[in-house]
Amino acid sequence: MMLDPNDWSNLRKQGHQMLDDMFDYLQNIREKPVWQQAPASVQAEFTEGLSQQGKPLSQLHETFMQQILPYSVGNAHPGFMGWVHGGGTPVGMLAEMLAAGLNANLGGRNQIPIDVEWQVVGWMRDLFGFPQSSSGILTTGTSSATIIAFTTARHALQKPASKNLAVYASCEAHGCITRALKIMGMHASIVRKIPSNAQHQMDVDVLLTHIQHDQQQATIPWLIVGTAGSVNTGAMDDLSTLAKIAKEVGAWLHIDGALGALAMLSPSLAPRLQGIEHANSLAMDFHKWGQVPYDAGLVLIRDGELHRQCFAAGDAYLQREAEGLAAHSPWPCDYGMDLSRGFRALKVWFTFKHFGKQRLGEMIEHSCHLAQSLAKQIQNIDTLELMAVVSLNVVCFRYIGNGSRSDEAYNTLNRAMLCHIQASGLAAPSLTYLDGRAVIRAAIVNHRSQEEDIGKLLAAVQKAAQACDN
Repeated sequence: MMLDPNDWSNLRKQGHQMLDDMFDYLQNIREKPVWQQAPASVQAEFTEGLSQQGKPLSQLHETFMQQILPYSVGNAHPGFMGWVHGGGTPVGMLAEMLAAGLNANLGGRNQIPIDVEWQVVGWMRDLFGFPQSSSGILTTGTSSATIIAFTTARHALQKPASKNLAVYASCEAHGCITRALKIMGMHASIVRKIPSNAQHQMDVDVLLTHIQHDQQQATIPWLIVGTAGSVNTGAMDDLSTLAKIAKEVGAWLHIDGALGALAMLSPSLAPRLQGIEHANSLAMDFHKWGQVPYDAGLVLIRDGELHRQCFAAGDAYLQREAEGLAAHSPWPCDYGMDLSRGFRALKVWFTFKHFGKQRLGEMIEHSCHLAQSLAKQIQNIDTLELMAVVSLNVVCFRYIGNGSRSDEAYNTLNRAMLCHIQASGLAAPSLTYLDGRAVIRAAIVNHRSQEEDIGKLLAAVQKAAQACDN
């Protein structure tokens, strides 16, 4: 039974209405709360079982507008500063629609959509100074990209093993590092969590001490993970020094660039990433600072042939030909876990083609300027305390009132204040911990955020203090 509509003109009209509603939502998003808790009655609507008969598209659209759209996490809003979520763009939204309509499977075959993905990979290879022989594919995000990178790194070992290996990562590194190793069947105990310095970078002196100790114990320094923009503070590890150490000890250098790798688009920020060109692998996201709609990540591997050997399969139904649909080898499925893959490269391609490097770089610089502005204002407010050096676009601070409480009391107070701020709908920062202290964390990633949104955040903080500090 065919699932296309009987009345295309009616579908066209409904589709245009849906598109217009999303344009209206994005155009007027400042008028809406950043986030709001869904009522129990709305949540109950999504506990029903699957109905036997279908419902009109117009009814489903109304449900979306009334019961789904208002209660999302809110990261499209300029006041959203929680975690590290990009804001998306109308251009990316339209590209996603085109990709869904085409419904191409980018696992392989002879088709131009794969050339689009290879072009995006090539852009990033050139941007980060990787050699022409390097390879890469688009992924769901940095977490899956990290699994691909680490699996390739293990494949590079002369004697593959999960014992007597050591992984070195900053205590500020993202949880996907340990998670990837666990998924690969490797024990978390092989990870050496290196303390950070005053700038929240990996302490390279401590790193060297750990490596020397492991070598004395006949443990192989297998993997060094550098962070280009830590999740807590946005700190950049000293990638050049890490590259030198990795080369000296024969370790694989992996860079987690989920947050900050795209700072390479900014001429003023790019020097902070010096050394990334020497990495053996890089994992990063387009859906953060790149403003591409979720989800879109990337893995780059310096040794493209090693990468292909690690994942390519010889199944009969995947055999390649010189001509026809089975031509155009190698295929993306030769470089990762997925055979069925969506055309997520199209929204990345549209975004970079439409805005260009210069405009995207200026947007990234603007985020950092806003972060510096927020930090300066915090330092001028006696009841607030800046808790970390602002390296990129992340500002960590806490409310201290008159300064008479213990850290434990301030932790409780700042957690309560954070919930109050989020519930206000004015702003949505998140919570993290630095040296055991609960801090309010504002990650300014959304391209829509402006100085007025910084003001709204600080106003929400003051209102929360009045409500919670008693």
